[in-house]
Amino acid sequence: MTAGTHTAEEVTLARLPSGVEITTTVHTYEGVNDGPTLYVQAAQHGREINGTETLRRFHDRLSLDSLSGTIIAVPLANPLTFDHVSYTTPEVLDSVNPNMNRVWPGDADGSLHQRMAARLWEYVAEADAVVDLHTGSPDMLPHVVFLEGDERSRALAEAFGTGLLLSEEADDDASDEWHRRGFAGKLRVAAANEEIPSITPELAYNKQIVEDAVEEGVDGLFGVCRSLELLPGEVPEHDQTLARNHLGQVIADDSGLFRPKPSLEVGQFVSEGTALGTVYDPTTYEVLQEAVTDREGLLYTITREATVAAGDKLASVALIREE
Repeated sequence: MTAGTHTAEEVTLARLPSGVEITTTVHTYEGVNDGPTLYVQAAQHGREINGTETLRRFHDRLSLDSLSGTIIAVPLANPLTFDHVSYTTPEVLDSVNPNMNRVWPGDADGSLHQRMAARLWEYVAEADAVVDLHTGSPDMLPHVVFLEGDERSRALAEAFGTGLLLSEEADDDASDEWHRRGFAGKLRVAAANEEIPSITPELAYNKQIVEDAVEEGVDGLFGVCRSLELLPGEVPEHDQTLARNHLGQVIADDSGLFRPKPSLEVGQFVSEGTALGTVYDPTTYEVLQEAVTDREGLLYTITREATVAAGDKLASVALIREE
């Protein structure tokens, strides 16, 4: 019987002005039988390292002899942000597109991030499904985002298994904010526009490996593989809430220190007008804002980092659609 195989290839994504190559490693797992191709990556934003650890553990636990099809895994999609432990690349390297997750499918003749994305897109374009692993703030309810109305992407999200699923409107159906923030250039959106089912799991936490977040990621990847019949076995059933994201964000009206209400916890249902906390001037103690929710829904993020600038997100409330 033919055995499954694993290869690890160093790939050049782009070159710095000095000629130094920006490289990463692409892992390819070939199964013993024919099947679909899954593309999965992590660390587009370099401080979001729980996805990278998720792929390491997935690698250790994957049985190649049980695999049908191909898995392509990139544990470190953006070496530049990883080295800077940052969300974006310093503008001196890419002042046009500092956020890699706004430029997909990339441009081989474009800015640094566009070139990096274009090189990885060569793998994405051949895939039957895409998982783009991210992590958010420490106090965030793990969730999976997918394109609203895309049933194949929703099926992947359900198989990943987080308790919260967030559907996102895109393109003509999206809000002005969605377009203003350049979300059309996200990997998940670009893949969906090419009719490749795709999801963005948000595992919570950054800058530190957190066991619960990583294990949820590993379980989620195995669930996706089973749903695609890359691996044998049933997809476990999960109690899940479907909501819509990018609605109900509470923003800091002014810069200062934010003290969230101590009793608040992510995952709780909040009504319109629920008190979230206070923004105050750290020098005069003047209260600048009593932050409250502007609608009812599921509180899925709240800021615990106290120093905030005007316009920063203090909390996110998802509009529940199905329970």
